Order: sequence, then C-alpha cells, then structure tokens
Amino acid sequence: MNTTHSTLIQDSLAVIQRGTVEILPENELIERLSLQRPLRIKLGMDPTAPDLHLGHTVVIHKLRQFQDLGHQVLFLIGDFTGRIGDPTGKDETRKPLSSEAVIEYAKTYRDQVYKILDPDKTKIMFNSEWMNQKSAADLIQLAATHTVARMLERDDFSKRFAEHRPIAIHEFMYPLLQGYDSVAMQSDIELGGTDQKFNLLMGRELQKHFGQKPQIVITMPLLEGLDGIQKMSKSLGNYVGITDHPDDMFGKLMSINDELMWRYFELLSFSSMQEINQWKKSVAEGENPRDIKVRLALEIVARFHNQTAALTAHENFVARFKRHEIPEDLPNIQLICESFGLRITQLLKQANLVSSTSDAIRMIQQGAVKIDGEHITSDAQIIRVDETHVYQVGKRRFAKVTLKSIAKP
Repeated sequence: MNTTHSTLIQDSLAVIQRGTVEILPENELIERLSLQRPLRIKLGMDPTAPDLHLGHTVVIHKLRQFQDLGHQVLFLIGDFTGRIGDPTGKDETRKPLSSEAVIEYAKTYRDQVYKILDPDKTKIMFNSEWMNQKSAADLIQLAATHTVARMLERDDFSKRFAEHRPIAIHEFMYPLLQGYDSVAMQSDIELGGTDQKFNLLMGRELQKHFGQKPQIVITMPLLEGLDGIQKMSKSLGNYVGITDHPDDMFGKLMSINDELMWRYFELLSFSSMQEINQWKKSVAEGENPRDIKVRLALEIVARFHNQTAALTAHENFVARFKRHEIPEDLPNIQLICESFGLRITQLLKQANLVSSTSDAIRMIQQGAVKIDGEHITSDAQIIRVDETHVYQVGKRRFAKVTLKSIAKP
C-alpha cells in the first residue's frame, strides 16, 4: 500500500469514526477500505411512523458521509419486517402495521431521506422483494440457524423472559429476517443505533452461514431529545421533526442546553470537527454560546427547508423573544402528570420556578407570573397534558415546560 493510499484510508477512517459508538471489527473496516472499490453500505428502517425526527437522522447523516467518500448507500425500507414489528427495546409484543400503513409510510420515508442523501448515490430497496419469495420451508430453515438460548442473549428478550412477560414466536424471527436482509443485499457495512447491535451482528453470522464475507457493523448513539436526558421520541414530546415548521424547528433547537449543543453539532452538522472545536474554543474564551447555537439552528432548518426559511425563522425567533422580553436560552423541562392536567401552582413548584405552592399563589396575586408572555390572574388555572408553554416568574425566572401524562402500563 503506497503512502498516498494509506493517507486516504486514514482520512476516510477519521470521517467514519466521527460520532460512532462501535466499529466491529475496525481492522476489517480498514481492510475493506483498502479494496479501492465502492462499498455497499446498508441501513434498514421499518416504516413504523409517518415522519422522521432528528434522532432518526443521526445514522442517515453517517450514510451521507459514506456517499461523500465515494461509497454506495443501500437504504432498505422494511415493508415486510414492518408488518411484524421490531421488538427491540420493547417490553411487550408490538402490534403489526397494516399493509396500507406500511406502503404510505414507506413513501414518506423515501421522500424524507432524500433531504440528506444524494439520490444519485442511493439505492432504495424493499425487503418484500426477496422475503415474499420465501416459502414456509425456507423460513423454518432460517430459524434453524440459531437457538432459543442465543435469542435470549438479547437484553430485551432476556428481561421479558425473566419477568414472565410474553414473547411471541414471530419476535424471535425478526433478528433473523433483518440479518437475512444483509445476505440478500450483500452488504459490506451495516449501520444502526446502539439498540440494534444484536440484530446487526446477526447479519454477520448469517452472511458467514451463507458463504459471504461478513459485514462490518457500525453502531451510532441514540440522540438525546430536547430535555437532554431521554432519547429523542415523539411519545415523550422531546423531538424535532424534520417536517416541523421552520419557526418551530428553529425555536426547539435554540432551547437545547449548551452542553447538548455540541453533541448535536457532532452528530447532525455537516461542519468539520475542526470548525466545531474552534467554536468550542471561542465559547471557552467568552463568546456567547447562543450565537453558536444559532449556527446549528440555521444549518438544520436550511437542510430540511431552505436557506430563506432558515433566515426568516431566525428573524421571527428574535422578534418573538424581544417582544416578550424572554431570554433565548431557556431551561427545557418535562413534567409528568397522573391526570388530565396540573394546577398552575403545582407546575411552577415542580419546575423549580417557585419555592412552594404558597409562593406561587403569592406571585400570581402580585401579577408576577406569565404564560407565553401573558399575565395570569388565577391560581386555580389548570394546565392540560401535552401542552408546552414558556413560564415566567418575576423578571428573571423562566422555563419552557412540557406537561405529559404518565405512561400507562
């Protein structure tokens, strides 16, 4: 291997390593990169919801980096497996989607991923193309490649088994079907979230079984949501949808805390790590992190809408917060409610905006409490679940609070 080629591999490796959790095994990745041919990079997603959020795009951004390095992306829409339901991370059997929902969601996914991926370097595939051709005997033979004990090595399966919660037989089939997709697609590399590690490694095992060179597995982190604690999720209300209105998208991104901002830059931005490290240095030297956060919000809004929409969203954001005299960097808090709503005095106390409910009552009576810039006069006001508002107590205490209902068993 000559010096120039070795340098190119190291440069490629640095790009690929950015933001990853594991590369399994990394030495095989280096060997595959040295082949000097476009590698086949697989990502599979079941169309289980109509829209994607930024958490979904972490791994799609990695695909784009592979495209920029000259490799071919195979974006698999699991229209067959989507009807089964991926049991990953679930404490109960998922309800399968209808064929109609899968078809509709699949079209939406295809349209949305092209906001990040280069269509000319992307091959969209559907696993119904090969799975619909399989007979019952084929599936039984596939199931025979692994034991129940091997399946119970998966954390979610083992926990459910230990707690005597049901595991349907078809759920054991899911990792095998995802693994077989790698055989059908002859993938060199498969990407996925850390929660997909078992399934991704299954692809390696099945490729070996069918006489193929096993794929390299790359796992990506699960992006924290706007609360900075739990992974981004629509059900938790801490997400930024890639189809959100530009104003909403910009405002949500500006609400993340300063520490989380750097993680979003690393996992979502197309800026180089050199640029990001320079911005970190600037903040350490006294630059307002809000100004750097604006760069992130502008980039993300422009990507999923356009540059004009991003600039307009920035102008609207500044005007809105100046009008209400609300700071641009707000604590983003999620509170859990056991009923349909929460009394304003309790909400203010739980959000640490007041020291007690009596303090809350006093501040309300003094006209020192605002919701979204508007004074409130009643301490009996109920804030309903699934509502998000900006709360202000006095001149300096602010928080953006989302009220969610307690999860039902």
